[in-house]
Amino acid sequence: MQSTGCSYEQECFHRPPVVDFFPQSLAVKGALLLGIQFEEVVLSNSNTAPACCSSRYGLALLSSYGFFVVYSLRVNLSVAMVDMLNNTHQASGNHSGSVCAPHDSPAPPKHNQSASVYNWDSATQGWILGSFFYGYILTQIPGGYLAGRFGAKWLMGFGILGTVLFTLLTPLAADLGANYFIAVRVLEGIGEGVTFPAMYTMWAAWAPPLERSRLLTISYIGAQLGTVVVLPLSGEICFYMGWPYVFYLFGAVGLVWFILWAFLVFDSPNSHPRISEEERLYITNSLKNELSTTAGYIPWRAIVTSVPLLAIVVAHFSYNWTFYTLLTLLPTYMNDILGFSIQENGFLSALPYVGCALMAVLSGQVADYLRETCLYRTVIVRKSFSLIGMIGPAVFLVAAGYTGCNYKLAVTFLTISSALGGVSASGFNINHLDIAPSYAGILLGITNTFATIPGMVGPVIARALTHNNTIEEWQTVFYIAAAINVFGALFYTVFGRGKVQPWAVHTCYSHGD
Repeated sequence: MQSTGCSYEQECFHRPPVVDFFPQSLAVKGALLLGIQFEEVVLSNSNTAPACCSSRYGLALLSSYGFFVVYSLRVNLSVAMVDMLNNTHQASGNHSGSVCAPHDSPAPPKHNQSASVYNWDSATQGWILGSFFYGYILTQIPGGYLAGRFGAKWLMGFGILGTVLFTLLTPLAADLGANYFIAVRVLEGIGEGVTFPAMYTMWAAWAPPLERSRLLTISYIGAQLGTVVVLPLSGEICFYMGWPYVFYLFGAVGLVWFILWAFLVFDSPNSHPRISEEERLYITNSLKNELSTTAGYIPWRAIVTSVPLLAIVVAHFSYNWTFYTLLTLLPTYMNDILGFSIQENGFLSALPYVGCALMAVLSGQVADYLRETCLYRTVIVRKSFSLIGMIGPAVFLVAAGYTGCNYKLAVTFLTISSALGGVSASGFNINHLDIAPSYAGILLGITNTFATIPGMVGPVIARALTHNNTIEEWQTVFYIAAAINVFGALFYTVFGRGKVQPWAVHTCYSHGD
């Protein structure tokens, strides 16, 4: 690939070829003289295709449904696990083993007692909860590569379909034994591992630069909604129908998504048969100076030695430590410490993700407004949102550990912690598309590989540290997660960047760093 001689620290003001699609004006020329990035001024003054009924926003909504499925199949076990263990499920509906006084709840219907229960100790529970991520980590980098080589649509579609099929087999695997159960969860993780890299690759071809925060937050809000809906609904399903139906019902929802995805989604605007010509030109012209023109070439050496990418890796790893700690163990904390029943557990465990979902969407709107209208540099926006979305959750997570049995305050602090975490959706989380849109899927695969490690070891470490289920033990778990979060935020603030890196484009073309 042709070298441009631009270092990571330099601003590149090389003006791209003028096309009729971008009308020139005195305002643009004046902005150039003032040193304002040409790209952001041009895009903010160019003709844009309407968002309503557009193909790109249709893709955002359908991919959001896909990530709803992805997370519903990932988190349903967190609630079902409480009902699968005979040492935590009492026929009377009480939880006498919890640290805090149990909350009154109705007894489960008699037909719920037909579901099997198992004698898994805390160590086995930790391995089961973390087993998904042992498969998940294997397909991150291959997922990004395969999506770029063969197309993202079918890779993501078949990845989720495989996860759906193994989810439907989960009750059978649990009856066969813990080892079979772990194996099925690993296979589910392998299927889901390709989803985020594949979707990043697709957005590299579909998302105009100044709409990235909006489109990606809409797309990935499905992950939060999956958590918000599935946690309380899983509790209700366990209460009225039994835990096996948690896997059957959400598996069926996944099958419906695959049918819609197969018929309505296409890899790029140019391959979409129903996209308007106005929207197609808007998307392709806005991306033409960012995407690499060297087909099939991947600058692996530049990628693995990129300091801006390392900053995203550290931030992603750190954030996910806290995220996965709550995702996999919050229902256990609600049950073992705060004494909530299976029915209450799912609802209260979902509250933090309601706040996270709302803040993720809001932050996407604000981030693009700051970049497009206020002309804030991309790097400033990404770092600011990452600091708020990582240090804020750390503070309130630690505070939650000191609320004792004041369950209202505990749930409030956990909700605020997760809500502030949603701000990071417009921070480091989409920075891959800023620094290397052509290789966004591969970069996401790399960062998500490291960011999966917390999901693998976090539940195991947390359950090992909470063997006696005391409040002091859980405080240690929260302190560890908070410290890792703060470190990641500071590292990203120092080393993160917001412009397209020289190795990622044919010509060095700044993106507002």
